[in-house]
Order: sequence, then C-alpha cells, then structure tokens
Amino acid sequence: MLDWILRKRVAEALAAVGAIVLVWSLVLGIGAKRVAETPSVVRTVLTPGSPSPSPSRAPVVDDFTIVASGDLLIHSPIYQRALALGHGHYDFRPMFAQIRPIIRSAALAICHVETPIGAGPLAGYPIFNAPVELAAAIRWTGWQLCSTAATHSVDRGQFGIDATLNALDAQGIAHAGTARSAAEAKRITTIDVHGVKVAFLAYAYGDNGLPLPHPWADNIISLPRIVSDARRARRQGAQLIIVNFHWGDQYVHAPNQQQLTIANYLLRHRLVDVIVGQHVHVVQPVQEIAGRFVVYGEGNLISNQTSACCPPESQDGLIAVLHVHVLDGRPTIRAVDYVPVWVEHPDFTVVPAGLVLQRLIDDGQGGSALAAQLSASYLRTVHNAGRGRHIHPIPVLTLGA
Repeated sequence: MLDWILRKRVAEALAAVGAIVLVWSLVLGIGAKRVAETPSVVRTVLTPGSPSPSPSRAPVVDDFTIVASGDLLIHSPIYQRALALGHGHYDFRPMFAQIRPIIRSAALAICHVETPIGAGPLAGYPIFNAPVELAAAIRWTGWQLCSTAATHSVDRGQFGIDATLNALDAQGIAHAGTARSAAEAKRITTIDVHGVKVAFLAYAYGDNGLPLPHPWADNIISLPRIVSDARRARRQGAQLIIVNFHWGDQYVHAPNQQQLTIANYLLRHRLVDVIVGQHVHVVQPVQEIAGRFVVYGEGNLISNQTSACCPPESQDGLIAVLHVHVLDGRPTIRAVDYVPVWVEHPDFTVVPAGLVLQRLIDDGQGGSALAAQLSASYLRTVHNAGRGRHIHPIPVLTLGA
C-alpha cells in the first residue's frame, strides 16, 4: 500500500511539474517582454559576413534572471521523510521537484543553507545536522551558489562548518559566509554570469550564543566589515554585488532597526546592488531604495514549522527573481519579482503557490481544499512582500479576500 501511495504521489508530482514548466516558461516570456519594452533597450544581432557596426551602433544588451530562495531548515521529520522517499537512502529531490523548473531557468540560482550538512550523527532542532545527500539535492534542483552564514552554522563547531563546505564542494556548489581557514574567509566569492562578474557576500547576525570556533569561521554582521568587503569586491572587478543577510526578529514581518539601517546605508551609498535575507521564518517586504532593491526576508523554503508551533505563515516563503539588465557590459537590476511558495505537509513538498493555484482554477478545481490553502498562502505572501512599480508577484492573481 505504501509503495502504491508513493507511486501515485510521484505521478501527480510529475504531472504538476509538467504544468509548472509550461506556465513558468510563459511567465519568463512575460517578464522578458516587460524588460524588453523599456524604451532604452535595443538588441543587436550580427550574422557572419555582416558589416561591422558604425560608430552610432545600437547598444549591446543582455537580460537574464537571478533567483534566490529562503531557509533550507532541515528538521528531523524532513530527513526522515527523505529516507522514506529514497527507500533506505536520503532523497530530498521529490520535495523540490515542483520548483526545479523555476530554479533551473535562471542564469544563477542562490540558496540558503541554514544548518550543518554531513557533520556526523543526524539531528534536528536545536543542534542541527542534515544528511550529506541534501547537497546532492541542492545541485539537482539547480542551485549553483549558497549562503552558509546562519545562526545554526556553528551547531557542530568547526567540524560542522568544514563538513558543510566539503559537501557543497563535492557537488560543485559555490558558497560564502563560513570558512575552513583564515585564508578562505578573506576570499570574495565571485561567479561569472553571462560574462558579468558577480560577487556574493553573506553574513549572519549571530550564532544563537554558541562560541565561534575561530573569529573567521562565520561572518557576523558588522557594517564596517561589510563596507570593506564590498569595496574590495569592486576593486577586484565585481560588476554586480549581491549580499545575503541572516537577520531580523523571528516571526516578525516588519524589518527591525538593524535591517533598516544596514539596507539603507548599503543601497543609498551604492555599495551593493541588491540585498536578500532570511532567518525570521516568515515573509518580509521587498522594497526599492534609491533605485536598488532589498528582499528583507524570503521566509522558509522548507521546514517542519506549521501553526502547531509557529505562525501559519511559517509555511510560506518566496523565491526572489532578480531581473538583470546589461547595457554595453554594465549590469543593473531593473526589477525584483517573486514567486510565492508554500510547504505542503506532511510530505514537505515545496509548492509554487500561485502557479499551482492557477492550474487548479484552470482545471475547474478552484474550490478544492488544496486550492483554498494555496490561495490563503499566496495572499499572505503578497500582502507581506508587497508590490511596487518594479516589484510584482509571479503570477499576478486576482483573488477574493
């Protein structure tokens, strides 16, 4: 009976993923069109043998997206479910199958690893350690770069930091926020995206009172340190700087004073190009400040948190979609959209709430229990993340209150 249920769920998931691929391709097409309709955008296509452009040539333009997601918070029921899905080995992939098309469609995908990976015996809250197979699922889903600075980074001491980074390295996943040595801590993580040199910085506000094994082991938020790192990244040739913060007050939608102060300083002084954040386990606002953007809190991507322990919105999250526009080699982030997501229990499937809800409505299932849950989650996320001239949910749905 269990095998039959699992086969049925897999078949349903595959059907859902197929629909999401179609819808997401349409969404990306709409997003690309919105950027392309900007009056200053002109795309030049040269074919072999065509004459060289004149001095008054049209500008060279490129547009691509970067996505960033919320906390990977692997409580023990999640890795136990992964063990059941893998029939004796840990398989987290079914949990991420429905968002995989979204993650893999981006030119760069960033995740947030909140807990140690592969550091000895497995454990959940309060001293975490996730199976090493989580790193393989991260790669399979399509994330290429992860922040590792978090309040649980030193749950297993320096051994846990080393094991986590080793697990990510084994899967070819870049990272920033924690380090295995003083020399590694000084390096700026950079990655080439469509010929643009992107620097990635990551910091956490603390370590839950646990002592740092070394001063350089986990990047703790310090405005002078962040400013220094950002300026050093620019000197090293970074054309775009993304900074990730593990910050804020848990279960509070409004940014706290530390978040507001740091975001305003970094963006108004044009020290970084965009900020993304996690930690509070609920969605916080997406805002435009001085022409640049901050995603204060993306909520949980996956966790065991529900209304049984926490606010109902701890099952909500978002995947930020950063729209990068490159004009003659100079990149800017023109807009930040977001995909509301919801963690379905007890199987811990991460569901793109609006996309699946739209499919259910189109299929005549808008009155189902699942549709009601997705509608409530979507509305909560949009209410808390907000909208703006350059900020929109994906998809844009008109739902009753």
